Amino acid sequence: MAFLDEQFSLQGKVAIVTGGTGVLGGAMARGLAHAGAKIGVLGRRTTLAESAAAEICAAGGDALALPADVLDKRHLEGARSAVLERWGRIDILINAAGGNTAAANVLPDGSFFGVSLAAMEQVMALNWTGTLLPTQVFGEPMAAQKSGSIVNISSMAAQRTLTRVIAYASAKAAIDNFTRWLAVELANKYGEGLRVNAIAPGFFIGEQNRAMLLNDDGSLTSRGRSIIDHTPAGRFGDPDDLIATAIWLCSPGARFVNGVVVPVDGGFSTYSGI
Repeated sequence: MAFLDEQFSLQGKVAIVTGGTGVLGGAMARGLAHAGAKIGVLGRRTTLAESAAAEICAAGGDALALPADVLDKRHLEGARSAVLERWGRIDILINAAGGNTAAANVLPDGSFFGVSLAAMEQVMALNWTGTLLPTQVFGEPMAAQKSGSIVNISSMAAQRTLTRVIAYASAKAAIDNFTRWLAVELANKYGEGLRVNAIAPGFFIGEQNRAMLLNDDGSLTSRGRSIIDHTPAGRFGDPDDLIATAIWLCSPGARFVNGVVVPVDGGFSTYSGI
C-alpha cells in the first residue's frame, strides 16, 4: 500500500477548483481534499463558495473559499493572492467552470441560421475564456516553480457530433485543442514537471441539462433514452465517477501523462450504436 499511497497521494499539494460550487467541480474538490490536497474553492457566489469550503473542512480537509468570476482577471488575481498568502504555492488547477444556455442551442423545430450571436458568445466565453483566464492566472506560479498539473474539463460534445449544442460543442472542442497545445508549450519552456490534461465527462445530470434528459416524473426523455441506449454502462454518470481520474491526473502516478483528454463516459465515446 505504501507504493500506491505515494503514487496517488496529493498530500501537501494546493489545488484550485474553478466551478467548485457546482455538481462536478464540487465532487472533484472534495475528492482531491480526501487525497490530501488543500483546496481553493472558486465560484461566483460567495455563500456557495463558503459553504463548499466549510463542507471540506468539516470532513477534515483544509479549504479556502474564493469568490470570483472566471471571466474577470482582477477577481482571479485577487483569489491567487489569497491562496499564495495562505499556503505559499499552487500545484493543481481544475478548470471545472463552464455551462450552456438554451438560447445557444438549435432545437429540432429551430434553425441554426437564427441562433443568437450574443448567446453563442456567452457560451464560448464561459467555457473557453473561463478556462483560458484561470490558466493564465493560476498557471503562472506553477511555471515559476516548474511543477504542477492543470486539468481542463472537456465534453463528449467535443469528440462526437451531438445535435442541438452548437456553441457548447465548439467551446469544448477549443478546450481539447488548447489542452494539447498548452501541454507542449509549457513542457518545452518549463520542463516535464508542468503538465496539462483534460477529462471529457460523459452524460451527468445537472441543473442545466436535467429538463433535456429527464421528464418531471424522473423518466427519460427521448434524448435521455437515446443517450442511455448508446452508453454501454447503461446509466448516467455519478459526479463521484470523476474523482479517481482527477486524482490520478494530478498525482505523481501520472507524471508521464501529458496532453491527453481522458473520457469518463461509461463507454459512450467507443460505441457506434450497432
